[in-house]
Amino acid sequence: MRRSSIIRSKRLLSHERRLSKSGYKLIAGVDEAGRGPLAGPVVAGAVILKTTDFYCDIDDSKKLSPKKRDIAYLEIFKKAHVGIGIVDENQIDLINIYQATVKAMLLAIENLPIQPDYVIVDGRMKISTKCPIKCIVRGDSLSLSIAAASIIAKVTRDRMMLSYHETYPIYGFDKHKGYPTKAHKKMLALYGPSQIHRRSFRPVMQSL
Repeated sequence: MRRSSIIRSKRLLSHERRLSKSGYKLIAGVDEAGRGPLAGPVVAGAVILKTTDFYCDIDDSKKLSPKKRDIAYLEIFKKAHVGIGIVDENQIDLINIYQATVKAMLLAIENLPIQPDYVIVDGRMKISTKCPIKCIVRGDSLSLSIAAASIIAKVTRDRMMLSYHETYPIYGFDKHKGYPTKAHKKMLALYGPSQIHRRSFRPVMQSL
């Protein structure tokens, strides 16, 4: 086990340790990926760690390279209980991205193989669970459980967008994963939206 990974993991455990001392044993970290893109689903991950010893880097998914995220993804599944929630672009258009993100997070928690006795969530998302819940701003950089959840959500969504690229190659989903890059918006202007574009988002509406 690399010493740097051990040090990083321990640094991100203050919230979990505090909750553990208060008697909570099944602590679920929850995070999402895909609020900002113009296309595709919003995906949430929920993670209850079985151990805090990881060989790979566990951190905010945005700080890790795609290769490191893929390695971490596999190890998290081996060393944690994992739940995933997915809400597609049609639901996003119907209920708005905030409510869709809340729904994805609740689905991720429900899809855990065991239910938590405490939930910690990245950001300021107002979700209602059967157990106590705490929102932590920048939680994916402050909590190992939330960081692991961010990796699960990010890798899951990226793989979905790579699959969509096979169906809609002209948009370049393999490069930008649906985010509003200059290249993506150019393709939108040229070809209009695909079936997986979010029509309630302004750049997509403008391309109709």
